[in-house]
Amino acid sequence: MRWNMVVLASCLMTVGCVGGTSMSERQDENVQSSLQYDGVPCDQLLANRNALAQQYNLPVTAKPAFSNPAMGFGPFMPDMRSKAQRDADKATGEIDAMSRSIERRDCGKPKKKLELPGSKPSSSTQ
Repeated sequence: MRWNMVVLASCLMTVGCVGGTSMSERQDENVQSSLQYDGVPCDQLLANRNALAQQYNLPVTAKPAFSNPAMGFGPFMPDMRSKAQRDADKATGEIDAMSRSIERRDCGKPKKKLELPGSKPSSSTQ
């Protein structure tokens, strides 16, 4: 019985250590920094995010999801997702990063008019 467990554990470790193909490692790659999008103009960033969401049929509020492998075998579980699912998960990470940049910079919200302190708002009925 012990011998079987040793063989099973060594097989799982070998599968998970082959060149970054484990499920948890690939899912971690989907999380992206939103700072990379801060230099992109707001209107272009909104259009890019919406186009990417539409291309993969995802909401613009998409966030990366992580699997919950049993007994801590995450680093050793091979990534069994299809290429289409991996691409959609990567797009989810990009959409989330773009959305965080958009929210932080208040893109898409109307700009407030600057008024001098103590000045009265102009009215058209005088």
